[in-house]
Amino acid sequence: MLLRDAVHGLIVLEGAAEQLILGLLETREVQRLRRVRQLGLASLVFPGAEHSRFSHALGAAHVMVRLLERLKEVQEGCPVEMRMSPMDELDAVAAAFLHDVGHGPFSHLFEEVMPQARSHEAWGIDIVLDPSTDVNRVLSKLDRELPTRVAGLMQGKHRLPYLTRAISGMLDVDRCDYLLRDSQLTGVRYGIYDLDWLLRALCLGELEDGSWVIAIEGRKGLPSIEGFFIARHFMYQQVYHHKATRAAEALVRGLFARLAELLRDGARLPSAPKALRLAALGEHVGLSDYLDLDDAVLLNSLAEWRRGPDALLGEFCECFLNRRLPKTLPLPAAPSDDELGAKVLSRAREIAHGRGLREDLWVWLDVTTDIPYAEPTDDTQQGMWVKLRHQPLLRLGDMSFLLGQLRNKVITQPRLLFPEAIRSDVLHAVEGLLS
Repeated sequence: MLLRDAVHGLIVLEGAAEQLILGLLETREVQRLRRVRQLGLASLVFPGAEHSRFSHALGAAHVMVRLLERLKEVQEGCPVEMRMSPMDELDAVAAAFLHDVGHGPFSHLFEEVMPQARSHEAWGIDIVLDPSTDVNRVLSKLDRELPTRVAGLMQGKHRLPYLTRAISGMLDVDRCDYLLRDSQLTGVRYGIYDLDWLLRALCLGELEDGSWVIAIEGRKGLPSIEGFFIARHFMYQQVYHHKATRAAEALVRGLFARLAELLRDGARLPSAPKALRLAALGEHVGLSDYLDLDDAVLLNSLAEWRRGPDALLGEFCECFLNRRLPKTLPLPAAPSDDELGAKVLSRAREIAHGRGLREDLWVWLDVTTDIPYAEPTDDTQQGMWVKLRHQPLLRLGDMSFLLGQLRNKVITQPRLLFPEAIRSDVLHAVEGLLS
């Protein structure tokens, strides 16, 4: 199986992996990912960011295949029970391909705005395990126990713990693909790193407690892994936490809060998807109803609500569909300025209220945080390791001067978000506080 990919060039799948992916590609749950954007609302800022979770899933599976090839080359030094079998490889490729199958519309934002929302990981596990899904039927046809093993791997449980961290960890196939893909398709070059050299520099190493982990082999791999973490940090600063992206997310947060109010009050909104109505009412959302949601469905609903009976909901929809985003005001990021942020928010909301706006829906204090390189401080298996000859495994932060300086540093960026109509009043009102 050969596929052309904008990021990786040719994606080559053979043998059992080819049979697996070919079957999963035909499932309705995987095809739905074509209608869920990878970057949610970032296309409102970066015009090229129209790529989907579908292409990312293929990219993650491709990186997993390459990673498995490398691990097979270096596993000779492992005990037999720690080496991968063909069944383990199939588990890993399936979990990599399906790791985002439970994502809702507007990417991670959907999980934040819906009351008592479940995580996309939880929905993904349901999709794998539920006998009514096409995904479950494809996996079960290959191996009756395959759905259970794949779901376990997605939950961090597998007989080979180092494979679970390849699915979800500091250096996993998800990040390996999305950094390159998001960087290329947004036109932001900060996310580029040397994937080829990074994979070549990986090995398996044994910790003092007898557990086996994926590690960096020698000092030659340090530049590639440093580049990976720096790329991730810059992508968060320049793309994922971009001020206009966050403003658009705040707008949608206000929109869905108003929608939930209306549905709880019994308003008739025929174009509201069943899953949204149930979630707003605090009722159970079934898997089939959840899978009916995608970006296209929500955008169609927003177009209907724009001309609906509720003026406030209509205004939110109008602003979103025509990209009239809230304005942003950066605030000091020092930890001691939490009180300042609360004061600025209160002042801005007073102004909004005085202008007849719902201050709780239109004015927000947005705080983003990022840890460029997080490293556990205890002796757990988590984190990244470096393998040197004739030495115990060493923490990556102890080997890399650059990552050692960034280790566990929290970078915070607070912003005030508010409608353009009150911009001058807000700036004037908070000027004294910020000075």
